[in-house]
Amino acid sequence: MRPAILDSLFAPASTLPGIGARLSERLAHLLAPARPPVLVRDLLFHLPHATIDRRSRPSIQSAGRDEVATLKVRVCAHHPPANRFSKAPYRVLVEDDSDALQLLFFHARAEQVKRSLPIGATRWISGRIERKAGVAQMIHPDRIMSETQYAEMPSIEPVYGLSEGLTSRLLGRAAAAGLTRLPALPEWHAEPLLAQQRWPSFVEALTRMHCPKDPRDVDPDSDWASRLAFDELLANQLPLALVRLQNRAVGGRSSLGDGRLSRKIEAALPFVLTASQRRAIAEIRNDLAAPARMLRLLHGDVGSGKTIVALLAMAGVVEAGRQAALMAPTELLARQHYQRLQPLAKRVGMRLSLITGRDGASERQAKRTGLAGGSIDVAIGTHALLDARLSFHDLALAIVDEQHRFGVEQRLALSNKGAAADVLIMSATPIPRTLVLTGFGDMDVSTLVDRPEGRQSIDTRAVPLKRFAEVCEAVFRKIGEGDQVYWICPLVRDSEGSDLAAAIERFEDLRQRFGERVGLVHGQMAGADREAEMLRFERRQTDLLVATTVVEVGLDVPDATVMVIEHAERFGLAQLHQLRGRVGRGRAKSTCLLLYKEPLNAIAAARLATIRESEDGFKIAEEDLKLRGEGELLGTRQSGIAHWRLSVSAANAHWLPLARQEAHHIVAADPQLQTPRGQALRLLLYLFDREEAVRSLRAG
Repeated sequence: MRPAILDSLFAPASTLPGIGARLSERLAHLLAPARPPVLVRDLLFHLPHATIDRRSRPSIQSAGRDEVATLKVRVCAHHPPANRFSKAPYRVLVEDDSDALQLLFFHARAEQVKRSLPIGATRWISGRIERKAGVAQMIHPDRIMSETQYAEMPSIEPVYGLSEGLTSRLLGRAAAAGLTRLPALPEWHAEPLLAQQRWPSFVEALTRMHCPKDPRDVDPDSDWASRLAFDELLANQLPLALVRLQNRAVGGRSSLGDGRLSRKIEAALPFVLTASQRRAIAEIRNDLAAPARMLRLLHGDVGSGKTIVALLAMAGVVEAGRQAALMAPTELLARQHYQRLQPLAKRVGMRLSLITGRDGASERQAKRTGLAGGSIDVAIGTHALLDARLSFHDLALAIVDEQHRFGVEQRLALSNKGAAADVLIMSATPIPRTLVLTGFGDMDVSTLVDRPEGRQSIDTRAVPLKRFAEVCEAVFRKIGEGDQVYWICPLVRDSEGSDLAAAIERFEDLRQRFGERVGLVHGQMAGADREAEMLRFERRQTDLLVATTVVEVGLDVPDATVMVIEHAERFGLAQLHQLRGRVGRGRAKSTCLLLYKEPLNAIAAARLATIRESEDGFKIAEEDLKLRGEGELLGTRQSGIAHWRLSVSAANAHWLPLARQEAHHIVAADPQLQTPRGQALRLLLYLFDREEAVRSLRAG
């Protein structure tokens, strides 16, 4: 149970004054789209990335060109456009003792301008001054204030990342209200560390970031930002250290096979193993043979051959007379693993079984009996493998695929079904070295860097949305030639005022064009319905699959040769690469079309240029890290190591080794986090949604 001291931070943001239902909905879209409602904590963890310095108080005459100035003026006259159809701006003449200034409002509501700037009134205005033909102008002032409002205006105004319907001022007011709910939290860092780094308390740092006194306060390397970034990194490293400690405490068992099954499997493969695969297999075999418990990450690019490495690892423990399990996040992915591995396993005498939540009662019981009795060597399945009624005769190796879809607790639950079972984690995303330490700091790492023989290259093109009709014609031709097509949209439904493509609307549009053989999958569908629709596509019952990014991983359809990604400029590089990897899996030439809306900003243009020019997932991941400068490198919420809130990778990566070192010291001194500092650290884990680590402490 979460400690009561944190209740005010985990209350809905709608409980704050000034946040009604509509604003709460907009905040949730920005800060908590995957799990509304937005919380007070979410609001406070959305830090400003810049500031506007409103300290300059010049006269009109002395105001510098194109600098933010805050001026005290008298309202002299209004000059509205000649008629309501005119494109001319609404002009308001104001003055001070030094000069006059024209305020320009385009597409303005006359009554609103008159209310905010009544003739004869004194007002404070803030914005950038331009001079044209010797006349001072301010277009759409940032602020128009009475004396009372001016007294409340922050001199250094924070600037936040926004989404539709929100402004920095709205977020600033909401954050200020949230700060009033901050409890007095105990310090979780050791005094020597605080003194060495000259860090403020957590509450002081959070308050200063939202209420900066100097523009440099919000810089990523400021003391305030560094303190918060380190807290988040420590909250990420501490659970890893606790899991590693728990694994080591149990000890390990050697599972040294004689190689008879592995050699037969390798001989039966229709391709030659890459150097990376051979190296990874050797590293895993050494771990399995050692008396210490294995905890290893296997990661690589799309199609780099992780599944075969996993099969050869499982064959090693079966050779030793023990069992293995492979857990996937969806039934579709589990079924694909089973269908791919079963023919090879059957040829060499390995007994595989597929275990999912859809098994009938008699089938489920037969599989339980086989696993408990040892007549099944390898279980491939979903969360159904965690069923308390399912036990193994002698589980030696637990493999978790797409690890980010599972919590630490689930990973432990699977490995704990065996006596000191070894653990292999697989990730289909190439992870830069910087972030390997972040998410997998206490694992040994095997990396697959080679492209398997025969893997097709993908022709990647960027196409402006104005050529939408041409793209539809090309898709129609490919379907007519017997190929299958993915069509990716960034949203499930159109939002009010948004021009982004939404999957449901695009599905309805394409169905009118292409008929009944168009399918639809998105994250708001029931899991069973989503997997059934994916299965229909895999079995060629549909030719075109409209989807959100739920197809980013776990779908292997060799006949799919075209990937259309609508509004590609809105996706991160790593996510674009993962989506593109759904095609190019058969022998036919494949194409990825990146539909973008013009004009592109510099970062979006750089992203699209990189994805067009390279298919190297590791190079793309490193470039994404440079372009985005944040820890959400692997996708915002559907994939990746973690969703970072307070730490910015490019600026804060140097804190990672210290966070890892500190986590090790903490766990060595207080493995159950029972001391006063340990209790404070539990608060830190809850604050950053790492409560599963606290639960695992209770579970021992």
